Amino acid sequence: MEPVSESALAQAVRGADGPLAIRGGGTRGGAPPRDGTVLSVAGLTGITLYEPGALTLVARAGTPMAEIDAALEAEGQRLAFEPWDARAVLGRDGVPTLGGCVATNASGPRRMVAGAARDSVIGMRFVDGTGTAVKSGGRVMKNVTGLDLAKLLCGSRGALGVITEVSLKLLPGIAATATLAADGLSPDAAVAAMSAALCTPYEVTGAVHDPAGPRTLLRLEGTEASVSYRADALARALSRHGDWRAEHGPGPWADLRDARDFAGGAGDLWRISLRPSDAPATVAALPGRWRMDWGGGLIWAEAPEGTDLRAALAGAGHATLVRAGADTHRALGTLHPEPAPVARLTDGLRARFDPRGLFSAHPGVPA
Repeated sequence: MEPVSESALAQAVRGADGPLAIRGGGTRGGAPPRDGTVLSVAGLTGITLYEPGALTLVARAGTPMAEIDAALEAEGQRLAFEPWDARAVLGRDGVPTLGGCVATNASGPRRMVAGAARDSVIGMRFVDGTGTAVKSGGRVMKNVTGLDLAKLLCGSRGALGVITEVSLKLLPGIAATATLAADGLSPDAAVAAMSAALCTPYEVTGAVHDPAGPRTLLRLEGTEASVSYRADALARALSRHGDWRAEHGPGPWADLRDARDFAGGAGDLWRISLRPSDAPATVAALPGRWRMDWGGGLIWAEAPEGTDLRAALAGAGHATLVRAGADTHRALGTLHPEPAPVARLTDGLRARFDPRGLFSAHPGVPA
């Protein structure tokens, strides 16, 4: 089913007599597909409202991210949360959509300072499991009644309802970028350097450590004059953490955002979220390649097929399985297991939003 309006989608949900498999652009689902009739939002496309002066954009869920990026670029604006594109690591060739981005809360290197996708959502329309169209939040920040409900759907991966429209707050575009790089730092030294950089007033928007080298990278964004000044000042401030050199230009951040260094790799791929202070001990226990992002708060990690990488965390964080075979996804679960109290809350929400269980055939499978 591929409805072209919210009302048609609501009717399809009301008439469903079994599980529904929600689909967007087909680029983010690393887990086995949900059982059931495919319900696509690809027909719900288009930017319905864009007010550059108010830094606000509203678009339907099936709108390609490329269309949104092009509209924003034309006005010198951008999304704050820098959504990552999963096609490289999953070997997909579909079209990333706004709905899939929001449903998986997709966020890139800037997430540590600008927030995740849910932090940019100010309103949403969705259809719940009863076939009811629900509106929450608003189209401008002064009218955000029900905003918490909209944020609840962000990252829900289609388990609570079908997102049909999203309202986003925006940021001005970026005129210049510089990358500070230092070679030879150990994981401990790299986390110390990244933490020190993030505690300065120089507005670091990316902090990555790649053990291949090893190389530690810090990103600065803004006007050309500001970036140039801050790069020099930050290099001086970090002098005791290594020898830093500035590289002006876009740098490798798009590839780092999309984890292209792990594309086509052998084994399973995981994203581990944890406290930066726990990152050095965690990477020391990992069985394969890894890379730090978010100043050490995110680790991309490969592991031999079927390996339960969560065992290496020892309670230090949580891990999401991004790329693996269907049997591994089923055996280990795509998402980190929830503590019992949280699981009870999750079950209660699903019972309220999806009383017939239409969207929960395989909980945790990305939309």
